[in-house]
Amino acid sequence: MSKKLLKNERDPSILILDFGSQYSELIARRIREADVFSLVVSNFTSVKEIQDINPKGIILSGGPSSVYEDNAPKCDAKIFDLGIPILGICYGMQLMVKELGGEVTPAINKAEYGRAPINIDCESDLLTNVQDKSIMWMSHGDSINNLPEGFIKISHTENTLHAAISNKQKKLFGVQFHPEVIHSEFGMTVIKNFVYSISKCKADWTTETFLEETIPRIKQQVGDKKVLLALSGGVDSSTLAFLLNKAIGKQLTCMFIDQGFMRKGEPEFLMEFFDKKFHIKVEYINARERFINKLNGITDPEEKRKIIGREFIRVFEEESNRLGPFQYLAQGTLYPDVIESAGTNLDPKTGERIAVKIKSHHNVGGLPKDLQFKLVEPLRKLFKDEVRKVGGALGLPDEIIKRHPFPGPGLAIRILGEVSHEKLNCLRDADWIVRDEIKKAGLYNDIWQAFAVLLPVKTVGVMGDKRTYAWPIVLRCVSSEDGMTADWSRIPYETLERISNRIVNEVEQVNRVVFDITSKPPGTIEWE
Repeated sequence: MSKKLLKNERDPSILILDFGSQYSELIARRIREADVFSLVVSNFTSVKEIQDINPKGIILSGGPSSVYEDNAPKCDAKIFDLGIPILGICYGMQLMVKELGGEVTPAINKAEYGRAPINIDCESDLLTNVQDKSIMWMSHGDSINNLPEGFIKISHTENTLHAAISNKQKKLFGVQFHPEVIHSEFGMTVIKNFVYSISKCKADWTTETFLEETIPRIKQQVGDKKVLLALSGGVDSSTLAFLLNKAIGKQLTCMFIDQGFMRKGEPEFLMEFFDKKFHIKVEYINARERFINKLNGITDPEEKRKIIGREFIRVFEEESNRLGPFQYLAQGTLYPDVIESAGTNLDPKTGERIAVKIKSHHNVGGLPKDLQFKLVEPLRKLFKDEVRKVGGALGLPDEIIKRHPFPGPGLAIRILGEVSHEKLNCLRDADWIVRDEIKKAGLYNDIWQAFAVLLPVKTVGVMGDKRTYAWPIVLRCVSSEDGMTADWSRIPYETLERISNRIVNEVEQVNRVVFDITSKPPGTIEWE
């Protein structure tokens, strides 16, 4: 890690050391909801690196390990002597206790998971305005037996003696519950207490400040060079196109590769919207026949994805050579992508990242190394909800900002089995009806995704006193916060009835509609 997490970027006010918790990203999101910039970094981050970043507060995340296990993850114990306020959450709290001389053991009575009321034992900066006996979300199998010197217990539950602890003099705090999850009634109060009252952070992470800082940074990075952006029409690439257009104008060229698997009317809408309405230069590449020919005879879903990804790279390379040269490649990389990615390549002269991968709506593999684009990734520290806010501030309409996610391979992985023109046309029409009726019912913005799936089987039906043998359509509607988990949406029967009636009456070769009521897990949102 360099002295700064990314050259010329602001440092986080709150640094989150990650010990493998599934909620580490969520902690960062909650802090940002309080308008304070936070980042997740490795638990291996050294004291020297932390001092270079100079955060106002540090959070030690939870994690699946036990502190007394062999090879349990640790952090540099010297952080507890920096004088920077620290909040340990679950495993982070237990690690702090152990490192400072306390004792952690398996829970004496029983492990504690799920909702539990906390009893507040004394006043503290951390639990100010938290109601006694309010519900917090527990998830632990270990407990603290003895506190380190200087610590006091500030709350407990029926099964947990030390639900929250404090060393006010050293500004060290810990909670055995997860304040970041929505099930914790006063969780945000705890987080704000640590961020504002204890760490003395300012609420200066807003859409306006992001744009004020980012636009000059883009200009400085790019100079007078040309930038290429692979445009999909999704909220990420669309927001990036508007942001880059505002920063560098005509130096930006967007490339829209139409692989033939888009939803009904979308290629025409995107060209009209970007090129004609907002005058953002978009090169339209019609590669429909090229892609579908490559899928001839292919039924395996992973093979479909790989073929589409490889072909996208080839088309992208050919067209970028034709339109270029370009010195920079813009990517709509978001913060969850950065956290999950492993390793980067740096230009030894400039220190900028070199593109060996293209993260686009196609989820494709690496670009040829000899292209050697330098990357422009101004959204790489944002979460999805923050990107939507930036898009709104830049003038993107709701039809782009609030549109449902769409997989890179498009309808090709919503047609189970082999893809054909006939099936694509059928699914496009059915999918359009699904989205049209969901919008008419006023449900579109309450649902994460609503779409149709075409199955590679045929079912018997009766239409006009005649026996039919046609395809079934699966209706998939899910509600989610981030797509990591999802529940099937409870659609009113009247809306389901209208969707079914319209599809079987308006879409040729379909005689049956079924509704997928599987959550994720155990299922996935997409069928392939």
